[in-house]
Amino acid sequence: MKGRIHNFNAGPAAHPLPVLEKIQAEFLNFKGSGMSVIEVSHRSKRFDEVIQDATARVRRLLKLDENFHVLFLQGGASLQFSMIPMNLLPAGQSADYVNTGTWATKAIKECMIQRKPVKVVASSEDKGFSYIPKEISFSPDAAYAHITSNNTIKGTQWASFPDTGGIPLVCDMSSDIMSRPFDVAPFGLIYAGAQKNLGPAGATLVVIRDDMLERVPQNLPTMLKYPTYVEYNSMFNTPPCFAVYAIQLVLRWLEETVGGLDRMEQINREKANLLYRTIDRSEFYRGTAEKESRSMMNVTFRLPTDELERQFVQEAFEHSLSGLKGHRSVGGCRASIYNATSLEAVQALTDFMKEFAGKNG
Repeated sequence: MKGRIHNFNAGPAAHPLPVLEKIQAEFLNFKGSGMSVIEVSHRSKRFDEVIQDATARVRRLLKLDENFHVLFLQGGASLQFSMIPMNLLPAGQSADYVNTGTWATKAIKECMIQRKPVKVVASSEDKGFSYIPKEISFSPDAAYAHITSNNTIKGTQWASFPDTGGIPLVCDMSSDIMSRPFDVAPFGLIYAGAQKNLGPAGATLVVIRDDMLERVPQNLPTMLKYPTYVEYNSMFNTPPCFAVYAIQLVLRWLEETVGGLDRMEQINREKANLLYRTIDRSEFYRGTAEKESRSMMNVTFRLPTDELERQFVQEAFEHSLSGLKGHRSVGGCRASIYNATSLEAVQALTDFMKEFAGKNG
């Protein structure tokens, strides 16, 4: 296949083309150093400028005050499933979790492995995780309340975040971070693997509030304690330099090209509305998430038969539309339309969907 295609992969996912072109242009000679960015010392002034700028851009985009720290870690969101209870769930307390699917389930499991008290205060498992629970009674004495903001596999998303009654919210935002503005005040910790909406795989963004650091036990291994990364500005050891550099460029694109999160949300809603309208107006396609819980990032749908789904994915690829196969655990089809996926790409997909339905419906 010649040239670039429309990329609907769930992660690693599409990057903004200007970011890729910038990386390409300076990959062999980063900022006049005569070295690639993957060769420059993480202790150098050049890389320090990169990580400081990335941090500052996260602060501006999320409107963080000085009570929050921006960290770049490794291990993905999956390591955070363990680090969060390890650091933030003191002896004698329990944590509330809302189970909205695979990634929330994994987070609960990792907490239970440590024999930490977990209370699942709400779940959408009764309907195959096709919706976001509404009526939730959070425990007034919980150490924190954990949610997963967007479910990539089932295509659901919190339209607005729940009122926990003052209990710190802890949130996995791996698949919708920077897709829309939100009030950070209720959040004690936010974490996001970079490979869906921030940059390449290899880095994990963590935003943690000061008061959460006060509860971290002293006897944890150094590399598993949040204060280590706060004290050393994410550079206690060698950070994922290339990933942080790429994240910086994506954040710059968000700020300077897109125009910030308000504008990004408008674009994302336009993309999602176009795709959902195509599904809803057709008797050939069927959305799998309840309408009030639909994700702006991951649109999941089925066709009349498994055979047609396989044919759809294959023919879509032949039309330069890639990454439309549903997650292996659920099947079906899925279009991941993260920030970097253009409106033009979604238009191309919907045009193909109408054509395919016309031929096979």
